[in-house]
Amino acid sequence: MSTAKPKMPGQTEARNNAASPQPVQSGLDRLDDATGLKNMLQLIQLRWIAVIGQLATIAIVQFGFGIQLPLDPMLKVLGGLVLFNVISLLRWRTQRKVSNSEMFFALLVDVAMLTAQLYLSGGATNPFTFLYLLQVALGAVLLQAWSVWAMVAITTACLVGVAIFGKPLALPLDLENGFSSPHMQGILVCFVLNAALLVTFITRISRNLRERDARLASLRQRAAEEEHIVRMGLLASGAAHELGTPLSTLAVILGDWQRMPPFTADPELQQEIGEMQAQVLRCKTIVSGILLSAGEARGESLTRTSICTFLDDLAEEWRSTRSVASFSYENGVLQDLPMVSDSALKQMIGNVLDNALEASPGWVGLKATRDADTLTLTVTDAGPGFAPGMLAHLGKPYQSSKGRTGGGLGLFLVVNVARTLGGSVTARNRSGGGAIVTITLPLAAITLGKNERHGS
Repeated sequence: MSTAKPKMPGQTEARNNAASPQPVQSGLDRLDDATGLKNMLQLIQLRWIAVIGQLATIAIVQFGFGIQLPLDPMLKVLGGLVLFNVISLLRWRTQRKVSNSEMFFALLVDVAMLTAQLYLSGGATNPFTFLYLLQVALGAVLLQAWSVWAMVAITTACLVGVAIFGKPLALPLDLENGFSSPHMQGILVCFVLNAALLVTFITRISRNLRERDARLASLRQRAAEEEHIVRMGLLASGAAHELGTPLSTLAVILGDWQRMPPFTADPELQQEIGEMQAQVLRCKTIVSGILLSAGEARGESLTRTSICTFLDDLAEEWRSTRSVASFSYENGVLQDLPMVSDSALKQMIGNVLDNALEASPGWVGLKATRDADTLTLTVTDAGPGFAPGMLAHLGKPYQSSKGRTGGGLGLFLVVNVARTLGGSVTARNRSGGGAIVTITLPLAAITLGKNERHGS
């Protein structure tokens, strides 16, 4: 019988489709958007530097070298560049997607403004014509291939245009003076400016791209892990179906044995049969929990409870079904909240407790606390603690300290269940020996909302 999977309040459909490529694709889109926005803001910052640099250059050439420039049109072009940059800054203040065409257009505006200034200040004889190379270099980093080659063609055409139509300035032909020549000094300043801007901004842009690639790799790793969980879930679901019939058969046989005279006459056998029935019942409960998590159990089997009751029942059940010498349980959740008992959450906490018990059969501790909108569960043991390599790769599959083939899936499942709920899992070793595993869960993901509390 197949019915819709009952979901915990506050959960989204992403939990039911953990291995779907959609979250990875949407994550990639968000990364591209954020990286594109950062690069556009870098370009706006570069444009402000260009404005300041042009003002300084115009002042030095006009009043320092005594070379007459067409100040009025050059300042108008500079004013247009300032206006465009202000509009760009207002447009890109809020995060949004930056397309290749928009980045291409922004670079074209810079090329147009540079071309206008060169046209008014000597054409191709102006040493600052080398700034075209800066635009091409930025385009090579920021744009798609076709746009880069388009930028090469456009800047080449602009250079040819200012060489043919540019307005020459009355400059002394003193190149034989070496660096005493204003022209040679201009070339030197242009080279230093180009080199400094290229190193500064291409380094920043490359860092943005590397950060995006690193986050994308993390998303892909997460998708692979969640797909692995789905495959294991399908395997567990199939095994649960297969185990249902033999467990029921065992329960019937044990019930018959319990009523047979040879067994009823022997109290020791009666006790052993009772223990076997309890273990079969526990197996059936585990199988039912697997089917419930796989969405193959009826939603009516979910029960409304509260955080404190859920934790108290979980601790009591775990204590009664495990051979633990000493179990310390402390419920510090002062304000109780309604929730629905969820088998995945229960199994997640049980896995951490089981791992602690295996490392420390003598003592295991569980403490629950609430901090604002967060529930924190701390599991402590007195065992040997985690190896440094385990702590460095916490939650990765097949990272086992027990040396068993295929082991290490317990914490892997714990980490991924917590992550689908919007929480996290951390681990550390105690200074006096043993380990501490901390599970942090947002209350919004596990509690009932206001509408659900009132049955609406």
